[in-house]
Amino acid sequence: MYDGRFSVQFHAEKSSLVYIAFYSQEQNCAEAAAKTSEERSKTADMVNNTAGQVITCKAAVAWGPEQPLVMEEILVDPPQKMEVRIKVLFTSICHTDLSAWKGENESQRAYPRIFGHEASGIVECVGEGVTDLKEGDHVIPIFNGECGECEYCRCERTNMCRDYGVNPMKKAMVADGRCRFRTKETGEPIFHFLNTSTFSEFTVVESACAVKVDPCFPLEKMAMLSCGVSSGVGAAWNTADVKAGSTVAIFGLGSVGLAVAAGARARGASKIIGVDINPAKFVKAQALGITDCINPKELETASHEEIKRLTGGGGVDYSFECTGDLAVLREAFLSAHLGWGLTVLLGIHPGPKMLPLHPMELFNGQQITGSVFGGFKGKTHIPRFAEDCMRGAVNLEEFISHELPFEKINEAFQLLQGGESLRCLMHL
Repeated sequence: MYDGRFSVQFHAEKSSLVYIAFYSQEQNCAEAAAKTSEERSKTADMVNNTAGQVITCKAAVAWGPEQPLVMEEILVDPPQKMEVRIKVLFTSICHTDLSAWKGENESQRAYPRIFGHEASGIVECVGEGVTDLKEGDHVIPIFNGECGECEYCRCERTNMCRDYGVNPMKKAMVADGRCRFRTKETGEPIFHFLNTSTFSEFTVVESACAVKVDPCFPLEKMAMLSCGVSSGVGAAWNTADVKAGSTVAIFGLGSVGLAVAAGARARGASKIIGVDINPAKFVKAQALGITDCINPKELETASHEEIKRLTGGGGVDYSFECTGDLAVLREAFLSAHLGWGLTVLLGIHPGPKMLPLHPMELFNGQQITGSVFGGFKGKTHIPRFAEDCMRGAVNLEEFISHELPFEKINEAFQLLQGGESLRCLMHL
């Protein structure tokens, strides 16, 4: 599990860069303080006027699979026991949102619904029993919560949480099984999504799913830590524990895959091979640490054969599958070195098909495992990870490829679906 060891390595090996990073952090702190002073003032006014009351606000509501999201006014109820209500300032779209919007897994469909799980904002008010958060705190909502009390949260070997872990089937709040969103006209419940539902100007989440961050840190960058960057970097640091001088292959160069690359580069990997069928992604990939790019469409052999050629015949020490495609997962597994190669699965696989492996293949010493939220325990680890990022470990700004107003959310979906964006940051 993440214990901050990276920052020690980074500081020892990159002392000049750390000086620059600290100087930059001071600038960021001043800029963020100035930038959010107005928002703090607005939030303070809101707390005085809206705490404990029903709020009317705008949200992008999904009414059916692949239907354009409808920007409409909704009602947001006050938080109940162990819940917080957040004024969302920034949100972005992840491929998980895209998959859910398409309704790829029919068993997880529920409408009307508010998607979104990558965001940042300010606590507007808190419910009964919440002691670790207060009005005005800067927070990021997380889809994989941490209550700190269950047997999973007390175990250092996992970042699961019994009641607030990632659950795509969950549609309402734990406290009473009811929704905190309602339609303005009829009062019909609007379902929640992945513990967060950030495509709304205000959202209500369990306190276990909100992480307090330093108010000096720019909230537009902190939004990247809600999912993609944490999932990718954490997979390299925590799940795989990539070693200096090792070799890495990453299948799928979206935001999560490139976050893996950034994490592997920070750990000192000697070769980081990126695999994607969209060559337009290669320039950004190389900027984030990819040393060799492979387009499977241009190969006469399988991707894993090319990877073995690039690594002297043996394959890579670590391979990461970030596509949600079983055929790609098999290529990732076959690219891992016999005897010790580790394959980490990050892609979301909505279909019912099983792993494309024969049990006997595991006797060759290769291993395969999954990674959720990069192995980070949200409330315990993410504040320290945010500090590492602001000190230069990972450049969060590199992942923001587009910015749009919230009202253009359907355009943002099309950018992601067309492979044109990493993260489109929307301003609410």
